Amino acid sequence: MSTPVNSLSSSEMMMPQPPATIVKEGWLLKRGEHIKNWRPRYFLLLDNGALIGFKSKPEHGFDDPLNNFTVKGCQLMKADRPKPFTFMIRGLQWTTVIERTFHVESEKEREEWMQAIQYVADRLQEQEPEQDVEMMEQDDLLGRLNISTRMFGTKGKKITLDNFEFLKVLGKGTFGKVILCREKSSGSLYAIKVLKKEVIIAKDEVAHTLTENRVLRNTDHPFLISLKYSFQTSDRLCFVMEYVNGGELFFHLSRERIFSEERTRFYGAEILLALDYLHTEGIIYRDLKLENLLLDKDGHIKIADFGLCKEDISYGATTKTFCGTPEYLAPEVLEDTHYGRAVDWWGLGVVMYEMMCGRLPFYNRDHDILFELILIEEVKFPKSLSPEAKSLLSGLLVKDPKKRLGGGPDDAKEVMLDPFFRSMPWQDLLEKKVTPPFKPQVTSDTDTRYFDQEFTGESVELTPPDQGPLNSISEEMEQPYFQQFSFHGSTGTLGKGIDQ
Repeated sequence: MSTPVNSLSSSEMMMPQPPATIVKEGWLLKRGEHIKNWRPRYFLLLDNGALIGFKSKPEHGFDDPLNNFTVKGCQLMKADRPKPFTFMIRGLQWTTVIERTFHVESEKEREEWMQAIQYVADRLQEQEPEQDVEMMEQDDLLGRLNISTRMFGTKGKKITLDNFEFLKVLGKGTFGKVILCREKSSGSLYAIKVLKKEVIIAKDEVAHTLTENRVLRNTDHPFLISLKYSFQTSDRLCFVMEYVNGGELFFHLSRERIFSEERTRFYGAEILLALDYLHTEGIIYRDLKLENLLLDKDGHIKIADFGLCKEDISYGATTKTFCGTPEYLAPEVLEDTHYGRAVDWWGLGVVMYEMMCGRLPFYNRDHDILFELILIEEVKFPKSLSPEAKSLLSGLLVKDPKKRLGGGPDDAKEVMLDPFFRSMPWQDLLEKKVTPPFKPQVTSDTDTRYFDQEFTGESVELTPPDQGPLNSISEEMEQPYFQQFSFHGSTGTLGKGIDQ
């Protein structure tokens, strides 16, 4: 789950609290994260670590900044490209290591800003060494994860790859493979995601992977993929997850071109309930797209994120901030402003638009043009769409997250009350008492007809590491990056297994 996945938006986590004092202030040019232009922002560096930016100098208080970072635990770097007198702040935001790039007019200005930022960062490190923050050095984050709490329900049983029979490859990407496997002790089928540690470290995805592991452990909802175990070998991380074989919504929609409004209403409602649960748990999903929406054998939604970036999708040149489909990015993400739960309602609007209209609401092969469309273009609808459907999608695809349907304090409840969902029996839906409008045509639990044959025909063998057996390693031997990754199930997880 691209989960990602802090409990609050960056603004909510880092909103300056009195009596914060201004350490330094002034104009900086900030480079856009996705749209690579330079934008003038008036920044205030506060003694609590907040670095907040505004379109103009704030006259009254620090409310509603456009940019909201923290400098605690950050790294500072100088650069003279693409402009002279540039500096970068590197750290962790949400679950991704990111860089923010700033430009000033002279070497003197650059030195003053860098010295002030370093001063605040050092002071905070001395004063609050154990406080969690939104942006920190990766090593600092990993050090803190090393003292995380022990898991429940393991009963001392160690899980290894030998506990599973590999059946078929379900997916493949930069980081590793997803393999259908059978647990030997219980006969239960699972999807095991096997990720290469060296690639995770090289791609700065350590924090994201560890956060995904923590989120998967702690979530339990009928429309979310569940985690059974996680463990590691000398060179790989392994997630043993619930297996569903009804296929991606992307696959089904590509075959049928559009879904009926009734079918879309059903899927949208189940997604809505899952997002409501995540938001209640303090998690913002952030990565809603058709490829992450699966169907189980009965036709119910399962939200998943196998975390495998396609080889042909590259990271940003310097920021490495997204791996995935830019067509789904919300305006507030493109604007580099802080964002909160409303980003998920934009995502719901995009996927429901695709289902009912058979295309994306905004599309262009040129990403710069695409981003401008997302920021400026009004959404257009086919004539065949009902007034209720148009109204719902218009509300979800409002550019301003504060005015977006679901963007208020009532969050998901506001979306549930929309006329489009008027007939939905929410409690029955949650309990899976509502019959899905489509049942996948799978003949057995091992039927993989809805997975790409390019993968399912592949060998399921894993290449052994250079040294040592490809099995599991004890927690005492876990590398510093991935200490306490292992998780052997709890009373709330799936089925019967080794620990039960």
